[in-house]
Amino acid sequence: MFDKWNIKSSEIHPEIRTVGNIIRTIMPNFTVGFFKLANFFLDNIGLPNLTKGINYEEKYITREDGTKLRICVYSPKEKKENVPGLLWIHGGGYVYGSKEIYRRYGMDMARRGFAFVNFNYRLAPKWRFPTPLWDTNSVMEWICKNAARYHLDPKRIIIVGDSAGAQLASQYAAIATNPAYAAAFHMTVPEITVRALGLNCGMYDPAVFLKNGATGAARDYLGKNADLGDPRLQIMQAIGCNYPAAHITTAHHDFLRDHAKPMYDFLTERGIRCKLDIYGSEDDAAIGHVFHVTINTPEAIRCNDDAAAFFHNVLATK
Repeated sequence: MFDKWNIKSSEIHPEIRTVGNIIRTIMPNFTVGFFKLANFFLDNIGLPNLTKGINYEEKYITREDGTKLRICVYSPKEKKENVPGLLWIHGGGYVYGSKEIYRRYGMDMARRGFAFVNFNYRLAPKWRFPTPLWDTNSVMEWICKNAARYHLDPKRIIIVGDSAGAQLASQYAAIATNPAYAAAFHMTVPEITVRALGLNCGMYDPAVFLKNGATGAARDYLGKNADLGDPRLQIMQAIGCNYPAAHITTAHHDFLRDHAKPMYDFLTERGIRCKLDIYGSEDDAAIGHVFHVTINTPEAIRCNDDAAAFFHNVLATK
């Protein structure tokens, strides 16, 4: 299924990989509907134990062009006051993935005191750059309009993503905190305040795969004629002093590990609060790309504890 984009098994969502291995044992040549079947298993195994204490709502919202966008909201049932909003952007190399495979992670973060908002953005190659960023802004507009209903504080927003979602989170944060950069997209950012970012197992500078010509999924997303002269792709230059604090995570066996430290150095050199955590060990290949979403493993628990602590600490700082 992934041959077109040269995506290796170690580079995909770990729960999809686990279910996929089971499916392929039964049906070795199975490819059509792979994600639908994998998502069915993930959606129907163990959810009752996870939903305790969590409010869950799924709905469609309307984009500016009239098309529909699917979102879901997980939030703590016991809310004495408004809680921070955590917007999650899923990974998948811009060409696959969905909000459904992050249900467990979303409920886990909701139990940690956040209103977790998850959504499906439009995917390449049908929908190219910057469509997912426009979809992200549509969700932010919805959050701003519906904050009171969900006891969500629009002035305490956290954006978190993994893999390609981490790149989108980092870029949207630049849009949300730099009006000149937002203008390059002809985008009006709603009245929200992005206080923190969670950048998990991502890469952050398009120049990395544009210098030698974008290939595979990156080409399908950016287009074969993508040019670094496009001001919208000059992401690092758009990061300014108002950029949110960032918790950057990776693992020793994350295939994108080498992008974490440069991003950390880039942000700290500009005086932006930042924390870098590397999980697992060279001897443990099981702790790899986006390991944190398999929420019952010790390293995932540690990572998600660290992330929640970082976010709450940032939010406690005026």
